[in-house]
Formats: sequence, C-alpha cells, structure tokens
Amino acid sequence: MAERETLETDVLIVGAGPAGLAAALHLHKLLQDAKASGAAPELSIMVIEKASEVGAHILSGAVMDPRAMDELWPGWKAEAPVEGEVTSDDMYFLTKKGKYPVPFVPPAMHNKGNTILSLNRFVRWMGKKVEEKGIDLFTGFPGAEPILEGARLCGVRTGDKGLDKDGKPKSNFEAGMDIRAKVTILAEGTRGSLTKVVVNRLALQGENPQIYSTGVKEIWRLKEGRFPAGKVVHTMGWPLGINVYGGSFAYGMKDNLLSLGLVVPLDLPNPLTDPQWLLQELKSHPYFRGILEGGELLRYGGKTIPEGGWWSQPRMAFDGGMIVGDAAGALNAQRLKGIHLAIKSGMLAAETALEALKKGDTGASTLAAYPTRWKESWAGKELWGVRNFRQGFQGGFIAGGFHYVLQQLTGGRGLHAIHPVQEDHTHVRPAVESNLAGEVWLTLDDRPAKKPPGEHSVDKLSDVYLSGTKHEENQPCHLKVADTSICATKCRETYGNPCMYFCPAQVYEMTRQKDGSTKLHINASNCVHCKTCDIADPYGIITWVTPEGGGGPQYTDL
Repeated sequence: MAERETLETDVLIVGAGPAGLAAALHLHKLLQDAKASGAAPELSIMVIEKASEVGAHILSGAVMDPRAMDELWPGWKAEAPVEGEVTSDDMYFLTKKGKYPVPFVPPAMHNKGNTILSLNRFVRWMGKKVEEKGIDLFTGFPGAEPILEGARLCGVRTGDKGLDKDGKPKSNFEAGMDIRAKVTILAEGTRGSLTKVVVNRLALQGENPQIYSTGVKEIWRLKEGRFPAGKVVHTMGWPLGINVYGGSFAYGMKDNLLSLGLVVPLDLPNPLTDPQWLLQELKSHPYFRGILEGGELLRYGGKTIPEGGWWSQPRMAFDGGMIVGDAAGALNAQRLKGIHLAIKSGMLAAETALEALKKGDTGASTLAAYPTRWKESWAGKELWGVRNFRQGFQGGFIAGGFHYVLQQLTGGRGLHAIHPVQEDHTHVRPAVESNLAGEVWLTLDDRPAKKPPGEHSVDKLSDVYLSGTKHEENQPCHLKVADTSICATKCRETYGNPCMYFCPAQVYEMTRQKDGSTKLHINASNCVHCKTCDIADPYGIITWVTPEGGGGPQYTDL
C-alpha cells in the first residue's frame, strides 16, 4: 500500500465553483470581522478543485439573479467581469419553421434586473479573490474518496496520479493525499461523486430522488448587430416536441458573443434522445439560422442540471460535513436559476462552520443549524415556493401546465403535499414500445448521418473538440461499467444502447466484432464531466468517478 501524506485543515471545501468559492470568501470575511472584535479563532481554510485551473470546467453564458452576490461582495459589479444587465426578455414557442410569442410569460421567467455573465470568467475572478485573501486553493486535486469514520466525514482522499490503464504505478506515480478536516463542505456541483457516496452511505436522501436535465451549449461569435448584448431569449416546443418539458436559451454577451443552448430532460421515454443532435437541429430553425449566419462557433460543453427542488434535496448537514450548491440540489427549475442559490448556500454553510468551530463541536446536531438557516433564508423560501414545480412535468408539458396553475393558486403545493417522482432512468421505454425499432442503430457507424442537415450543424466529435477536453490516455478509466455484457445483450436488444445518444461527447460506442456481435468501447478522453451517463443509464451500471487531476474540459476565457 502506498504511503500517503496527510494534511490537516479546519475547513475543507471540495469544488471551486460559485458555491465553494462563496463559502471560502464568506468564511474569511467572518473571520476578519471576528478578529476586529477580538473574538476570532485561528482557522485554516482549504479549497480543492479537480480542474486544471479554476473555471476550466465551467462554460461561459449564464443569467444570474444578483441578490446573493450583493450580500457576499457589495459593489461586486464594479470589479467583476460582467456582460451587462438584461435589457430585453422574450419567450417563443417554436414549430419546425415557425416562431410564436408566448402570450403569457410566467413572472418567474422575467429576467429584467438580472445580470448576464460569462460564468467562466466570473468564477475565475472569484478564484483570484480567494487567492488574494491568502486562502489555500489547489487545482488539479480531485476528491477521489470520502474519509468516513462511522457516520462522520473526516475529510477527503485525493486521487492518485501516475497510474496506468490497468491501475499499476508508472514511473511518475504519486499517491493521493488524505486531507483531514474538522468540517468538510462538499461543493462538487451536479451529481458529485463524493456527495453520491456520502448520501448513499449515510442515508441522506431527500423525500424524492433527484431528477435532472442535460444542458448542451455552444458559444458563437456573431456578425455585428445580430443579437445585442443584454438580450435574453427562451423557447419551448420544437425540436423537443409540444408535450416535452425543456427548451432552448440564448444570451447575448459582449463582443458579439452568443451563448446558445438546449435543456433536455432525462426522464424522456425515447431511448435515442440525443441532446447534441437536438441542439444542431435547433440551429436549423429559420430564427436561429438567421442569427448565426456568418458567425463562428467557438466553444461547446454540457452539464447536468438538478431540477428536483425542495423535496429532492438531500439532508444537507451531518457529522463533520455539509453539502452546498448544485450538489445539494439548490436550483429553482421554474426560474432556470441556480447560481444565486448556490452562492447563498455556501455563505450559510460558512456561517455554520464558524459557529461550530468556535464551539468546538462539528457534530450533526451543531451543523444542523445550516439547513435551519437555509429554510429560514430568502433562498430556502424561494425554493419552498416552487417545491412541486418540476415534478408536475414528469407527465409531460401539458400536465405540468395544469399542475403549475394549481401550484400558483396554493402557494406552491398543488395537488400533492409532496408530489412524487421517479428516477429519470425508470422512464425510458424499450425501442419497440417507442415505435423506434427501425431507427435503432447497433453501432454509431450504422447511423445514417453524423449530424442533422443544416449549414450550422456540426457532428458530435467536432463539438467535443471545441470543449478542449483532454485526459491522460494511459490512466484507469474513470467511467466504471459494472457489467459490460449487459451492454452487448439486454441493453442492445431492448433499448438500442441509449448511452451512444444521451452522452453529449460520444464517449460510448458499440463496436462490431468479427463474429457479428458488438462490444462496448469507452472513449474516456472525450468526457466533458456532465455525469449524464451516471444518471440516465437504464440499468444503473455506469458510475462516474474522478479521473486523474486536471483532466476534463478546458473551457478558456474568450
């Protein structure tokens, strides 16, 4: 067994996204305020991030409610890289060729007063502020395993470096470290691998399972005047269909940049649903085709979005640890907003951590002040008000609209005190039942076309190239498939291997063997860390774990 270095810190924050960085900045501020009054303990704070640098796994383009940032960093707009305020806000229903204004736009979808960001640039700015405060921030350090002693989280073991694909040490092998902490804050983002383990082992699941969508996004540089900075557009309908929850978004940014994306729910019955393909189809619509004409495609990326809301949130505090941000399901699906909730959750966790460390008690009963703070805060009240929103759409968009009206009349309740949901992968139907038998391709080479028609359409590998994703080739595969024989038999015969389609990065392929059978091949180096496979696999046999430190997409500042 390799010898591992042990580091100790008072507060360990896993993940340098908005929630984790907000927790670090707020905790530092609280300590400085306490020092001014002579009541500050000496505390160490450490942030670890799996990406090669802060922001490398976060793609540009977002609309943020500024409320939490106003609390965290008064005057932030004068310092931070922002694209500007929302100046216009439109919503359309699309048919294949038509565009119709939505007659009634729900107040939750009004974006006036919100801020358009390049989230990539914004998170990098937050990371610099963390470093300026003297807080230890280490990139390229993936949290590989939680250090659990009974029901207590005592820290995190970082991933080994320098293992070959068979798990054997290479000449540059370096064992991961054990980082032990009095309080560990899990801020890993959606479907965090450590969070998943901790939630399952400690039985922290919410009343409902978490449910998700996959968002795919491209960044374009447009011809002058095609889509002004500050303009926000959302659409529903085509190419997803009239009775499907989800839709597209387009955000105008500075320097003629456009963030264009599509949000595709993972509870659809069609096993061939392909988010990247659908995004290409969207670009062929006359409205978007005109906007993109003469433009240049610059970046591509994908991520999953936790949409279950209040009832899908795990228990957010336990012995030695707390969960914040997307990892805790802190997202308002009705508003399509989560950054402000992530930041606020990080701040509340920081307040609780300081209080617990002052008392010298970081057990579950003391850290339970964090979920109490969450429930009493404006952020918790916002999420409570939409507690049954997304669940109502598991029966389709039309049923969801009915539930939405009832919820508006009953303060967010609707027909059910807790509207039940099923995990996304349970909704997938066999290909024959979906009337898709003639469209199921046994390998990607059998697919009639690599991309939909249209001058702006690109195939999946071309988009993946624009994500900049890279992984050390000779390392253990970070996509663990428990039984690959299922892929070549039951999954192929029943569903047509949906992993070939739901993955937005062409990681999974079925290769034809000489005897006519097929075998799963995993292109792990393509992975953009969206976690869709960990969620949508109908047999639940795929597990996403962290690759060697620094691997993954390399989203760069534009």
